[in-house]
Amino acid sequence: MRILVHQVNVPLTYDNPVILHQVGRKIGCEPDSLSNPKIIRRSLDARARNPEPVYALTVEVNFNLPTLPPSAKSPAVEIVTGSAEDEKPGARVRFLPEGGVRPVVVGAGPAGLMAAYQLAIAGARPLLIERGDDAQDRAPKVAQFWNDGILDPESNVLYGEGGAGLFSDGKLTARSKERGRIRDFMTLLHACGAHENVLIDAEPHVGSDALLTIVPRLREQILAAGGEVRFRSKLETFIIEAGQLRAIVVNGQEIACTHCVLAVGHSARDVYEMLAEQGVALQPKPFAVGVRLEIPQSAIDRAQYGRFAGSPLLGAASFRLTRREEAGLRSCYSFCMCPGGKVITCASEPGFLTTNGMSYSKRSLPLGNAAFLVPVGPADYPEHAIPALAGVEFQRKLERDAFTAAGGGYKVPATRLVDFLAKSVSSALPEGGSCPVAVPVEFRTILPDFVTTTLEKAIPPMLQELYGVKLKDAVLYAPETRSSSPLWITRHPEGESINTRGLYPAGEGSGYAGGIVSSAIDGMRAAEHLLKSPAKPNVS
Repeated sequence: MRILVHQVNVPLTYDNPVILHQVGRKIGCEPDSLSNPKIIRRSLDARARNPEPVYALTVEVNFNLPTLPPSAKSPAVEIVTGSAEDEKPGARVRFLPEGGVRPVVVGAGPAGLMAAYQLAIAGARPLLIERGDDAQDRAPKVAQFWNDGILDPESNVLYGEGGAGLFSDGKLTARSKERGRIRDFMTLLHACGAHENVLIDAEPHVGSDALLTIVPRLREQILAAGGEVRFRSKLETFIIEAGQLRAIVVNGQEIACTHCVLAVGHSARDVYEMLAEQGVALQPKPFAVGVRLEIPQSAIDRAQYGRFAGSPLLGAASFRLTRREEAGLRSCYSFCMCPGGKVITCASEPGFLTTNGMSYSKRSLPLGNAAFLVPVGPADYPEHAIPALAGVEFQRKLERDAFTAAGGGYKVPATRLVDFLAKSVSSALPEGGSCPVAVPVEFRTILPDFVTTTLEKAIPPMLQELYGVKLKDAVLYAPETRSSSPLWITRHPEGESINTRGLYPAGEGSGYAGGIVSSAIDGMRAAEHLLKSPAKPNVS
């Protein structure tokens, strides 16, 4: 029989005999009763209570005796009916033409790429349009923006093939329970060049440098399956008749379209405005804003790994910190931690700026960073003629104020943490910071009082959880505004817009996903919903 065994602890250097030995200890049998181990999941356990760091594995293995020993109890041990790797998403269907026109996918981020891929392998020959450049042409424009402050509003850190995630570390954290879709996505990434660790690690990481080669290979998969991809193709408007999508206008050209996966990302504000003008149902949504905090990676490693810090087997450590809401203060949490990475500036509109973090595949730079965010909601937003867009205006004000406070030119407002806590402006920033265009700024000219007050009170005790990290070594950058979409493009459980038939909002821009993996899964799900719709598009 085939069994699945959870929480099998092995040393950082392990092989199949070691795995079988540890599985035998776990379930109470001799290792020679076991064979053919396959790692399904792997997570690092470097807690101080352990004599040394270990990997905790979930392993699928053959048990070669008639009955399991009494000590092999659920939930640590499960009998597998078929391989756990054979599980497939229940919504998968095969496309059958039934009239209409081919589907269009708008946006080549994780959601759009995976929606287009799913449609293509189903035979639907989708058209994927992206306002920005392909990854190879996009990269030098991003470098020019970082180095010289020259912004291309259509192809930048936030727009272009790969979406905002192309320049945001490539973390593949997955909290979804949809194991089949997650596995399909990770398997496709591996086929496109991602390291095999993405198939088993609990928190896999690719790196922005690796994504620059992986994403074009994913595009090639779409093309090989019959899809079409057009870059520098900007969605301008929808043509909607009696609540049914009939066409889209791209670069001034009308394209027949009755089924569209809209996966534009959370920064396509002009698309949000167009949707509002067209009467597509939108709803304001809470999100979070704050700062990005940078500290020495060596201090993070010591705090997390103790005496084992610096081991090449461990790599750069990460952290996740939270602070509960208190009287007069909101909650605070870390987000998008980038070990051994750097802080970057982002913009999608002239005269506005925000921050983000990224790491390369080796995560070997001397500093680590993470956003420290405070929740905001519709009650905090300014009045707006279109209430659903009020959160966008809230973001814009922070980003405009940041651009102005730093003196223009897309320089990044920054301050030492100790100066921020003392309510003073840093006279100078530490040498060697990861963001070379940072300048000292008083953050209270940028962020709302309730945000700065919460950060003042929350950050010091949060950092105390990283034993040995010193407040004087921390540098803050502002603002961090695009943690998630400020609105929902409201949709039915079946994925379709609640008032526009044929429109399937997906990914971060829809407000229903966040991060690379959840966006990719949402795009896959949108394609599956579209393929099951009553009036499927034709491939002719």
